[in-house]
Amino acid sequence: MNVRADVVELLHAGYSDRAIARQLGVDVKATVAPARLALGLPKAKSGKKAAATAEDLFWRRVQPTDDGHMTWDGYHTKDGVPGLKHGGRFHTANRLAYRIAKGRDPEGYALPSCGRDDCVKPGHHTDRADRQAEKRVDALYAGIFGPDA
Repeated sequence: MNVRADVVELLHAGYSDRAIARQLGVDVKATVAPARLALGLPKAKSGKKAAATAEDLFWRRVQPTDDGHMTWDGYHTKDGVPGLKHGGRFHTANRLAYRIAKGRDPEGYALPSCGRDDCVKPGHHTDRADRQAEKRVDALYAGIFGPDA
């Protein structure tokens, strides 16, 4: 049997037969079920799929806006801090966005640097080290070109 590569990829990712058929626009009985059988894969587990990482869960909770930012559609603490629990730990949305963009945890707080306080889009945040570097550049720039430059 010739099995489609896109079906194989989704089967190995753990998707159910119906989810694969819906996503690819194919028939369950004619395409997906025979592929699962040919590959010797067990039936997919039913129910909600747990997020592998906090970053995966982050992407389920953000909503893009028309102006290129993202807002948080998930839990907020009583102080209004957007975040989520994963692996028994609380992660703020800003910290996760910084980690996704930079590949490391921020030093100190991760704060939006795009001008929107509610933005959680990765790449729109700075940490303490980034803010200190910006201050040094601003001071150097002012020293070279004068305070009014």
